[in-house]
Amino acid sequence: MAGKKNIKSIFDIGFWTSTLVMNNLVFVFFLGFLTMVYIANAHYAERNVREIQTLQKELKEMRWYYMSLQSENMYNAKRSEVAKRVKDNGLRIQTKAPKRVLIKEDN
Repeated sequence: MAGKKNIKSIFDIGFWTSTLVMNNLVFVFFLGFLTMVYIANAHYAERNVREIQTLQKELKEMRWYYMSLQSENMYNAKRSEVAKRVKDNGLRIQTKAPKRVLIKEDN
């Protein structure tokens, strides 16, 4: 019987306990508010981490795309590739050295 009395007394809300809660009700609400702010901050931080990971993945893909375009541009800018492309227009690679034209001025 003594065991039941002790358990009942532990879970029984007595006069002192209810008075203590009622006197500190503002503090209890403040603790509840802080708990809600803490949970909201955790969700906000997790969302930011997911967004950062998405942006890092996108940045990596864009970097690969840039590098492939740069490589393709360097290949297309080679002298032999340019010569192949302009051959249809009647242009050709100059085989002789360029000539200088000198104009003499009369004073």
